[in-house]
Amino acid sequence: MYQDINLFIRGEWTPASDKATKTVTDPATEEVLGTIAAATEADIDAALDAAQAGFEIWRKTGTWDRAAKIRKVADLIRERQAQIAELMSMETGKPLAESMGETAAAADQFEWYSEESKRIYGQVIGSRTTDSRMLVIHQPVGVVAAFSAWNFPALLPARKIAPAIAAGCAIIIKPAGETPASCAALVQACHDAGIPPGVVNFLTGSSNQIATQLIRSPIVRKVSVTGSVPVGKQILSLAAEGVKKVSMELGGHGPVLVFDDFDARQAADICAPTKFRNCGQVCISPTRFYVHENSYEAFAERFAEIAKSLKVGRGLDEGVQVGPMANQRGLENIQRMTEDALDRGAELLAGGKPPAGFNKGYFVEPTVLGRVPDDALVMTEEPFGPIAPITTFTDYDEVIERANSLPFGLAGYIFSNDLSRVTRAYEDLELGMVGVNEMLLATAEAPFGGVKESGMGREGGSLGIHDYLDPKYVKMKLAG
Repeated sequence: MYQDINLFIRGEWTPASDKATKTVTDPATEEVLGTIAAATEADIDAALDAAQAGFEIWRKTGTWDRAAKIRKVADLIRERQAQIAELMSMETGKPLAESMGETAAAADQFEWYSEESKRIYGQVIGSRTTDSRMLVIHQPVGVVAAFSAWNFPALLPARKIAPAIAAGCAIIIKPAGETPASCAALVQACHDAGIPPGVVNFLTGSSNQIATQLIRSPIVRKVSVTGSVPVGKQILSLAAEGVKKVSMELGGHGPVLVFDDFDARQAADICAPTKFRNCGQVCISPTRFYVHENSYEAFAERFAEIAKSLKVGRGLDEGVQVGPMANQRGLENIQRMTEDALDRGAELLAGGKPPAGFNKGYFVEPTVLGRVPDDALVMTEEPFGPIAPITTFTDYDEVIERANSLPFGLAGYIFSNDLSRVTRAYEDLELGMVGVNEMLLATAEAPFGGVKESGMGREGGSLGIHDYLDPKYVKMKLAG
């Protein structure tokens, strides 16, 4: 079922001009699934030219016509949900149920932005004189270069493609080389829905080559990226050369504050499954658990109990709850962090080793560490894997200071039934998103993004489309 994937330029799937390819590997078996085309300089130029031509057509397309086509994309993704989800589980290793949910969420992005495309409102400003008028309109920024990560290979591209085309822009999307098929399926849905050739283009190959050539091109006026903080800084530097508009969602290290007025075991019941969702490879994953000393024992015991009960295996296998990590480097990072925490005095409460019966694949047991010191690597660097460090606190001001101590500011979570404390905490936490007594934050109708080194701009919600629009102020003097 997994097929070799070509480039998509000007409405056609085509191999690289020199026929070069790269392989895609199954993280559960380490076997080759297929290949992707490796775009050449000429291919990238062709995509740029196609996007520029597509933009000139699409920007002049009526708003309701654009909206109808984008809504059709959502419908097609839903019709093809099972097929797309199976491809996703093959290339990521994630459980099929998670892939089905992600595919549905990707469709939601297109549905939401089909509606938002009709609601790009301007502004009329009251003039100081009776013979003049002042107004603001919003226009599409132009051609967009977008770069997506491998952990959510359908949802992340959808968050970029949907608002870009809803705003009237054309886009060149570069998915992660590890997980191209899910994004390719979205691109095919755009084509089948009647989006004109050149409006949505798809490149694979060398990330560095494609990013550098696209961002330095005068054709590209907007850059969107989801990735690590170091990658984001490199792209921001490139974009600065041409003063390009940039939005980026980068890494996080989500603090969780569990106060002693909230039932500790109930909190663990919510936190543990979320922590190990997508094998912990989630940018808004809860990754630092600060539990009040009075609640620590009950929380840690229940958390470890859940971790030990989770079924690890290949995502397409029945009943699997935790799949493999996406690559060897991620697996090695989790092993390094586990050893470092134990060396610093942390307690191993669950996991910490490869699961029995797996001779291939990037598998590791869901790992829980107790009483982890703040200077451990897992508390200071984003782990991006199935490892949960738990520590304690006693004082409100102390835990807020510790939670805010890192340069990341994407998402965090609070568990408390005290309204006054909750309000103070979500205001005091330096984060772009906060969950209170729950952890399911991502949804098409809400803005997604962070502060500090976790990025800039927002994806989703009514704010998301504005990153693809330029406001234009007009002042008119009336004749006579």
